[in-house]
Amino acid sequence: MDTGSTAFMMLCTALVFIMTPGLALFYGGLGRRKNVVNNMMNAISIMGLGIVLWVLVGYSFAFGGDGLFIGGFEKVLLIGVSMESLSGNIPEYVFIAFQMTFALITPAIITGSLAGRMKFKALFIFIALWSVLVYYPMAHMVWGSGGLLGEGWLESVDFAGGNVVHIASGASGLVLCILLGKRQGYEHNPYRMHNIPFVMLGMALLWFGWFGFNAGSAGAADGLAAHAFLVTLISAAAGMLSWMLLDVFFNKKPTLIGACTGVIAGLVGITPGAGFVPVWAALLIGLTVSPLCYGGIVLIKKKLKLDDALDAFGLHGIGGIFGGLMTGLFAHADIGGVAGLAFGNPALMGKQALAIIITLVVAGIGTLICAGIVRLFTKLRVDKRDELVGLDLSEHGESAYPSYNGLD
Repeated sequence: MDTGSTAFMMLCTALVFIMTPGLALFYGGLGRRKNVVNNMMNAISIMGLGIVLWVLVGYSFAFGGDGLFIGGFEKVLLIGVSMESLSGNIPEYVFIAFQMTFALITPAIITGSLAGRMKFKALFIFIALWSVLVYYPMAHMVWGSGGLLGEGWLESVDFAGGNVVHIASGASGLVLCILLGKRQGYEHNPYRMHNIPFVMLGMALLWFGWFGFNAGSAGAADGLAAHAFLVTLISAAAGMLSWMLLDVFFNKKPTLIGACTGVIAGLVGITPGAGFVPVWAALLIGLTVSPLCYGGIVLIKKKLKLDDALDAFGLHGIGGIFGGLMTGLFAHADIGGVAGLAFGNPALMGKQALAIIITLVVAGIGTLICAGIVRLFTKLRVDKRDELVGLDLSEHGESAYPSYNGLD
């Protein structure tokens, strides 16, 4: 056992864990005042549900065997894992905890697409089903032993979750928001983000946690982790500046919301390739992912008229797809052991594209199945009156600002 790497991975686990509360703040600030408690609860509740599910079946399904699509049942309830068990050079307990934090933040991203209109009961059941039917199989197919998209067949690469986390959650969120339909008055009423400082604080926690997200995916305290740490910082900064320029060009003024959104776009874009692409490529990815996500959000909301409320697909889906393709283009063998199109291996680009398509199909079909099962027990959407009152009161009986009496 490498004690230095063990300490490093425990720190990275704590960093990724704080990302879910960070996302709750980010989504809470972006949403309407009457739904801030619900937006936060949607994410925070997954911290309880996701941890229990991961111990029960999640870790075993994702990393417990050698199947193409799913692991197995041999580590259900973590049976057979002890303090002496190792994963590489670190205790298996630490690896279990690290991967658990990914299983929390991923379904939490989905909740951004359906803000303001989905019943909490329906969402809770949906997340439990989605974790089992979509996330755990995706984690195994990409990172598990013998997985379909990784070493078992396709041999595509995904360093820290472009497919597993961002594309899967973004695509699922988009499908679910289409099933739910638009919020009441979506095309007519002005939309007010109720707390921009929440958004900035949430972004800061996400950026802070993302160092553990990407650097920890190296699995050890080594040069690869240092590389992933550095490119994470660079891509996020470039994404911020790029989005600020877009704000100035289209809206004549830079905005704090735009700067925060650009950081998230840059972070998503570099995630698949953090351990594969050179430093200069991280700068390029950050600069170019923001315009792509910006255009995607405009296309989704204004042209396609889809109510991806807090832009889960616009940022995570589109940014993840772009990042996966850029990994296929710029991967360098001296960094992660595999070369991309720019360095003489065009096959990797094809593998990346096919992996993305498979991820979209799995996430889309899985979401439809999960939503169909949920409908057997409860409606997906709250009643019109409850939506107009706000989900804070109608779903939770709480108000974030009980002394506020103005119009929302």
